[in-house]
Amino acid sequence: TVKHRFPSFRLCLARTVMTMATQPIVLNDKTLHPPVGYGTYKVGFVPASASSAAAGNAQPEGAVSAADCVQQALEVGYRFLDCAQFYGNECEVGRAIAASGIPRADLYLASKVWTTTIFEGPEAVQRQIEKTLSDLGTDYLDLYCIHWPVPGKHVAAYLQLEKAKAAGLIRSVGVSNYAVEDYQELMASASVKPVINQIEINPFLYRKRTISFFEQEGVVLQSYRALRDGKAFSDPIVLKVASKHAKSAAQVLGRWCVQQGFIYIPKSVKPDRMRENMQVFDFSLDEEDMSMLNSLTTPAALETFRQLYIKCVLRDTPNAGKVELVREQLTID
Repeated sequence: TVKHRFPSFRLCLARTVMTMATQPIVLNDKTLHPPVGYGTYKVGFVPASASSAAAGNAQPEGAVSAADCVQQALEVGYRFLDCAQFYGNECEVGRAIAASGIPRADLYLASKVWTTTIFEGPEAVQRQIEKTLSDLGTDYLDLYCIHWPVPGKHVAAYLQLEKAKAAGLIRSVGVSNYAVEDYQELMASASVKPVINQIEINPFLYRKRTISFFEQEGVVLQSYRALRDGKAFSDPIVLKVASKHAKSAAQVLGRWCVQQGFIYIPKSVKPDRMRENMQVFDFSLDEEDMSMLNSLTTPAALETFRQLYIKCVLRDTPNAGKVELVREQLTID
């Protein structure tokens, strides 16, 4: 039995709504990771390069602030908060944490360093780690990740994360949006294996070969866009499975995610949806359900992923748009 370094961690999970038959996931560094978290992307702030007409606005008039949303999520029972430099709201998240009164040891705080900082180099990465710590009001992060594998830059940035881990600022190190080839490049130089790779995973982008590779490496997968931003809630197969189990489309997609063994990070700014999204542990999908959902990824979806990867690994950097700098060999499925 692996004991978490914080004695109250299991007790905390047992007191939240998430605890319907849930267990923390053991990572390859023997720390424990909650199976469900609250995503803070576009919560109270839309980043300037996000695909939104409101990009760069702190929040639309009349919208709930990031601090209020996160505080509501904590009240509902979320204890894992998925943050990032790019999300532009870590200071607000920190205010919500402070206002909640929840002991630090009962929280799992994760963040990611953005492409611009990765491009600038290790010293900039270290400064950003320290800024995130200050913004969130904590002296350590449970998990810190490279947000995108910026060509020619991501390995040096990751090595800086290893130093921050050795200094006690980070408990676990991870990556995000890494393809098989990015990971192989990283591990030629890294001495600490990533515990996490956060990638988009849902039945409509189910990259079986990539997922199998990372699972064999002992790298746990976090799923973002597990609910596809609500765009799959009217899909006939999702609705068929939802009707069969008397659950919502969101709950079916969330259940598919956790049943596959992925860490599930839903996001909503509405407390009732926050609760609904968490309630994925009181039912199971059967073999027929999983088979139908597993077959929804199309070649077009994989090609869309390829194009997004090419764009995003250099997004916001001085090399943005220089596709000749992006690796040609890329496992997309």
